[in-house]
Amino acid sequence: VQLQACGGGLVQDGGSLSVSCELSGRTFSRPTVGWFRQVSGKEREFVAAIRWTDNDKYYADSVKGRFTVSRDKVKNTVLLQMNNLKPEDTALYYCAASPTRLITSEVRRRDNYDYWGQGTQVTVSS
Repeated sequence: VQLQACGGGLVQDGGSLSVSCELSGRTFSRPTVGWFRQVSGKEREFVAAIRWTDNDKYYADSVKGRFTVSRDKVKNTVLLQMNNLKPEDTALYYCAASPTRLITSEVRRRDNYDYWGQGTQVTVSS
């Protein structure tokens, strides 16, 4: 499985950006796709996730109400729409996929994702 992340960029405090992740190669029937982010010197942290078949969505408390994750089954793409961005959202954003339908207690753990895309930078200026 290959994951290609794109989007991101530079935006002012309070602005909006979106990042997308296209899945290609080997396909799985019930994957879970997650978004994580990392700031230099810190651990990679969970942002959001979506279970492909049942469309269940999960968010970190820090982004709930501001970020929305969605999937497009036709394009095999997962989109992360980020609104009301804050400087503390600045990070390298990664998409990741698990070949299985992760249960609720598993979706936030990066160790449960087997495939990772390259990061895409999101920078929010104050």
